[in-house]
Amino acid sequence: MKKITRILSLIVFSCLLSACDRAPAPQPGKGATDKSSQLYIEVSALGSLDYFSDHKLGMKLAGQALGVRTEYVGPPDYDMAAMITAFEQAIAKKPCGIVVVGFEPSLAAIVDKAVAAGIPVVTVDADLAASKRTAFVGTGNFQAGYVGGRKLASLIGNKGQVALMTKPGQSNLEERIAGYRKALGEHPDITVVQVADTQSEPNVAAQAAASLLQKYPDLAGIACVEAAGGSGAATAVREAKKAGKVKIVAMDRGNEVLELIKDGLVNASVAQQTALMPLYATQILYNLKNNPAPIASDNAKAGISGTPTVVDTGVIIVDPSNYQYFLRK
Repeated sequence: MKKITRILSLIVFSCLLSACDRAPAPQPGKGATDKSSQLYIEVSALGSLDYFSDHKLGMKLAGQALGVRTEYVGPPDYDMAAMITAFEQAIAKKPCGIVVVGFEPSLAAIVDKAVAAGIPVVTVDADLAASKRTAFVGTGNFQAGYVGGRKLASLIGNKGQVALMTKPGQSNLEERIAGYRKALGEHPDITVVQVADTQSEPNVAAQAAASLLQKYPDLAGIACVEAAGGSGAATAVREAKKAGKVKIVAMDRGNEVLELIKDGLVNASVAQQTALMPLYATQILYNLKNNPAPIASDNAKAGISGTPTVVDTGVIIVDPSNYQYFLRK
């Protein structure tokens, strides 16, 4: 009798498990309150760059996961006036929150205007720490540069002349340069001979790299801290017939750079987990709206934001061992 009872219990338990497996998953944003009308907007620039396809993907994924509306807006090129106009238009839509790439300090005023209008703002990719933004979500840029610097040092055998390539004036890129200098400075036989300006344009980067190769014929390596530099450096190295002799560490994981890794012109790239930036930023804004955490009896009066201040989304080294997994179809 005990054996029969045990068998029946197992059968009932098995049926309950099957019922759980068959039960439809709850729809995001469709709980007691329908949140599908909530709008969250990312404002950026350089939208035509392959890099920002990951920002657009992150906003799309956030909308799907949370059951809310999301938009990505801003100019296709590096036009801060046009970006501020897009930000003004975003404020006029009265969204539940705005995600913004903090390219320049000049954007701080428009961020503060949004906050004054009751719209919380989270910066991504590049921070505006002096603004009234709620949080920053992005790559720990100093650490990203440090990781890239260690990779470049190993590629050149911890000795030789190297050059760095960046777009001056962006806080995130300056932090990466500082990280590179720290890592390379740990090797007394490595000398950073110059920091060149790419203007975030592959053609300008190619010209800058060509000048470096002429000026420093013994150059052992080039490191790029923004997305346009890697392909430009590879073009210059190929035309100078120094492929394989001058090691290149690029930034990010555009298909062009990945193909150059495949071909051996670029040795590695420091890839950000970019789509996580707007995804987590929107989640922070969503929680502020829908799931505020009562850390104190009155968060506002206690001076509590109710969100993390900084979220580091990290980097990965992409090289011949794993580049194929990063190709976009």
